[in-house]
Amino acid sequence: MQTSSTRILTTHVGSLPRSKAVTDVVFGIEQGLDVPEAAEVIAAAVDNVLERQHQAGVDIASDGEMSKISYATYIKDRISGFDGDSERRPPSDLEAFPGFLERQAKSGGTPSYRRPCCVGDISVKDMQPVRDDIGNMLAAMRQHPPVEGFMNAASPGVIALFQPNKHYPSHEAYLEALANAMAAEYREIVDAGLVLQLDSPDLGLGRHMLFKDKGDDEYQAIASLHVDALNQALDGIPKERVRLHVCWGNYEGPHHHDAPMEVVLPIACKANVGALLFESSNPRHAHEWRVFAEADLPEDLILVPGVIDSTTNFIEHPELVAERILKFAHIVGRERVIAGTDCGFSTFAGFGAVDEDIVYAKLASLAEGAAIASSKLWNGA
Repeated sequence: MQTSSTRILTTHVGSLPRSKAVTDVVFGIEQGLDVPEAAEVIAAAVDNVLERQHQAGVDIASDGEMSKISYATYIKDRISGFDGDSERRPPSDLEAFPGFLERQAKSGGTPSYRRPCCVGDISVKDMQPVRDDIGNMLAAMRQHPPVEGFMNAASPGVIALFQPNKHYPSHEAYLEALANAMAAEYREIVDAGLVLQLDSPDLGLGRHMLFKDKGDDEYQAIASLHVDALNQALDGIPKERVRLHVCWGNYEGPHHHDAPMEVVLPIACKANVGALLFESSNPRHAHEWRVFAEADLPEDLILVPGVIDSTTNFIEHPELVAERILKFAHIVGRERVIAGTDCGFSTFAGFGAVDEDIVYAKLASLAEGAAIASSKLWNGA
């Protein structure tokens, strides 16, 4: 995992807006249609998002998750045992405001796509999709070289969050099977020379979704099991090749039921990873930088705070971005901070709160803010 001793590097959480052509392709595939132009459309889209990230000043870039309809349900095409659909369970913060929840659903603010259940034994089904993703990413990186490339993959816990278990005798058995199957994808990404980013919103969002009917102690115990499963899947992979993203749900909403960072952070720090990406700029979590100042953090853990919000079309001023970066640099040291985003900008294909062109303007502001922070940290300017 690349760091710098001369400046603050920039990155983001992974997903970027898909074009209509890409959205049509992934939904066509989802519906079981023959889409002969799929490979060409996706490859061209990956090249485009690498170019746009390069132009915006993003140092550590991704493929934008162009081939995936969502960051968790894509796994049904790669591992066996999933079929059908599952009942939607809204987060408890939205349930507390039913009028807002209804408005979101009517306005298209709630994405619609199939969330299959686990109905059979889980095992590796097809490694070609991840190999195709890697091939597209490496080809685009040759044309638009970033400092480093990363690729997203779903954690065992987030798969369990969105795809209910209707087959295994216990949640623990389900997690173990997921960990064993997903390990192959994780290894494939790392062996290709890319940084592996594991998306694990179950550790935050899970509190007011999967665990919303449970007490705090039970939530923390089950969330710790999710980290154990993650570590099982990462066995043998150097932690400096892995980064972990935790969040409380990439949606505009009350978020007043979000588990506090002081609860989530100790759980996340049990993961065998080299970097932690987390929300720190939205109105519900911007104050929690103080938690890191008081926490017992692993001495080599890189922090990747979200210093721009992924749910608003406001373009953060570079000076504000710099201020947010400096708070964390003063806690753990400038070499252990990378500037990131709160979450992805297109968690689901065809769905995103932020206009596509504004996304890249926000990323450019991120890069400008990182340059300002670097000047202050290294030159005293």
